[in-house]
Amino acid sequence: MAMRGAYGEAGRKGPEIRSDCWVGMELAGEGGLQITVRSKVEALYGASIRRTVAETLATLGTPHARVEVEDQGALPWVLEARLEAAWHRAVRSRGGVIPAGIPPDPSNPPGDARPPRSVPLPPDGGSPRDRLRRSRLYLPGNEPKFMINAGLHRPDGVILDLEDSVHPDEKDAARLLVRNALRCVDFGRAERMVRINQLPMGLDDLQVVVPEGPELILLPKVEEPDQVVEVAHRIRALQSEEGRSSPVWLMPILETALGVENALDIARAHETVVALTIGLEDYTADLGVTKTKEGTETLWARSRVVNAARAAGVQAIDSVYGDVADEEGLRVWALRSRAMGFVGMGCIHPRQIRILHEAFAPSSEEIEKALRIVAAFRDARARGLGVVSLGSKMVDRPVVLRALRLVEEARALGILPPE
Repeated sequence: MAMRGAYGEAGRKGPEIRSDCWVGMELAGEGGLQITVRSKVEALYGASIRRTVAETLATLGTPHARVEVEDQGALPWVLEARLEAAWHRAVRSRGGVIPAGIPPDPSNPPGDARPPRSVPLPPDGGSPRDRLRRSRLYLPGNEPKFMINAGLHRPDGVILDLEDSVHPDEKDAARLLVRNALRCVDFGRAERMVRINQLPMGLDDLQVVVPEGPELILLPKVEEPDQVVEVAHRIRALQSEEGRSSPVWLMPILETALGVENALDIARAHETVVALTIGLEDYTADLGVTKTKEGTETLWARSRVVNAARAAGVQAIDSVYGDVADEEGLRVWALRSRAMGFVGMGCIHPRQIRILHEAFAPSSEEIEKALRIVAAFRDARARGLGVVSLGSKMVDRPVVLRALRLVEEARALGILPPE
């Protein structure tokens, strides 16, 4: 059909696309809805697709439009996000005249175009502050095919990414897709995280995603503690509007020399900060050096992040390892990260998750030694002794505390049975 007037499109089309769709939409002043659907499964789902189009446009107060849908296996929540993005773009289009009855402000549509929630909001209290964060899997925010089964890989967290993985022209569409994924996709036991864009754009991201109950927000390229405070206050205000009080945790990402210099102040900027991480690609670019597999050029910065995180009482999370094919390199890097004091890393492919979980788990030798120290500590306490001895050696209090933490970690990982 010939498109004219107030027109917008969203999504992608082509034989290589899967679990997604393309929507073209021309808003009209009369004539009802004219819907054209092209899909390999039109015989099975064509009627459902047309019904979804009609219902979504009805919530947006749009009874008259000409709509094309090219479907490549999109689930309903994906189609709804693409429809809404196309509608917003049509309203904003400069070349055509917006028909009477179409609201001029796309940020305030006449109805709620969000799909029905099929994933419950997090319970009051939210995600545990100190939960396991060994692996966090990045999922491009405009790629629904990666979101659908992400929970099956059992990462500790999934990051719906609105920043680097999304083209600047697609930020608005990705925002709606991530919002719908939070409402409709079951990510299993993974902590539901969203990486917003740099401020001030990131504040617009919060407006859309916070009502859907993300458990953690990643803040890219943080350089000053005031940036953390601004995000925390905006989240609180949005939650207040929704009548919710469960904490949404924050993880600032340090990606510049200035950010690393201010690591401690950033980590202590707000009570909702639970972890501090570093982005090595941007950091090395800021330094003007080449990022290497050995990591000597970033050793000082990573050590600074660990020290600041520990001083502030939050978790230290290492950067991603970019070479997906180099599994042994990842294993070596992760083991060194744990030895430095990091508790986890980011990952960009599901095949990296198992390696990270193995690398950040205590070894059998470490557990055996820790159990002996804990047993000696409890024996000394039961006998009223102030000194803990293991064989002929005295065990200092910091060693006991480290052993207690390691045993607790092993139980949390299921390596040791509950006490």
